Amino acid sequence: MRREHATPREGWEKIIEGQGLAFHRSVQATHLPRPYWDESVHYVFTMEQVLDLEAQVEELHRMCLAVVEHVIAERRFADFALPEWTWQEITHSWERRDPHVYGRFDLRYDGVSPPKLLEYNADTPTSLLESSVVQWYWLQDRFPGDDQWNSIHERLIDRWRELVLPTGPTHFAWTNMDETGEEAMTVAYLQETADQAGLKTVAIAMEDIGWDPLNRRFVDTGGRVLRSAFKLYPWEWMLADRFGEHAVRHAASTTWIEPLWKALLSNKALLALLWELYPGHPNLLPAYLDGPRELTSYIVKPLLGREGASMQIVSPDHQARTEGSYGAEGFVYQGFEALPSFEGQRPVLGAWMVADESAGLGIRETAGLITDDTSSFVPHRIEL
Repeated sequence: MRREHATPREGWEKIIEGQGLAFHRSVQATHLPRPYWDESVHYVFTMEQVLDLEAQVEELHRMCLAVVEHVIAERRFADFALPEWTWQEITHSWERRDPHVYGRFDLRYDGVSPPKLLEYNADTPTSLLESSVVQWYWLQDRFPGDDQWNSIHERLIDRWRELVLPTGPTHFAWTNMDETGEEAMTVAYLQETADQAGLKTVAIAMEDIGWDPLNRRFVDTGGRVLRSAFKLYPWEWMLADRFGEHAVRHAASTTWIEPLWKALLSNKALLALLWELYPGHPNLLPAYLDGPRELTSYIVKPLLGREGASMQIVSPDHQARTEGSYGAEGFVYQGFEALPSFEGQRPVLGAWMVADESAGLGIRETAGLITDDTSSFVPHRIEL
């Protein structure tokens, strides 16, 4: 694994915008010191490295599913700060095997040591279009003789085809709170993959979803019933919303993707439960819910934090804190290992899962110790 430089394609901004990556301009105009999409650099992997990463990511996913099974069997929902009225419905969602589509593992990896799990974005991961489409066309334009860890698009289409969903259109929902357009872009891309799979789809804002109290079901602005819906809207927000209880207690009326049981995997309490069930595993960092225990270098993460906000690094060698309002539900204390530095930049590998299979890689990098919404996306290739 190495970081290389390359000349950006002429007119690259229009190229990526034509591929759907439109929000980069609004983000760039606000706070990024470098382009969000930065093709002046990229990372190079060997095929052996990628095959090893694929196998280890799929093992991590299996371990995460085992944690869900454990939490449900042992009734450990309180560790995740989930309201008690959701516990039984989460159990039912898991027992029904409510369908899931995708997720993203964030990994620390230096190309030499085993990758370490930083967190699992299992409910509402973004940077999908960049990973699936935009970097693939960059590869074709710049290094057509090389390969890329990237079967995301094809696997998403296959996954939509596999799902057995209720009759009627599948609604794809974003939120009007999205100020940059990133979430709307991600939802539009996922809707496109569903369209290509042959599903009938409808776009809708979360704020436009209505509740029919007489028939106890969700409806769109045209009065159509939401029998199945993809939402880029986290479960913890839904559970705090006024209509969230309807979504949980009347789950039979709407198939939500991602499903309710993913509320366990998108919560950073998962990290502590993984370490408890698989202590010393080479792909894990020690993590605890009740404090740092024996750790002298650790990072404090809110159970329901997003975009690197409300975190604190405590270490003899490093001190850092990010702003944010998360943490009311509690924190996890995870062993801290600084991200590897490549020419002063620190990459986080985002390894994508589609259903239960590894599907591809996206890389975000920053000069800081914590990857947040100021980090740039850079492409990668496999040298053949």
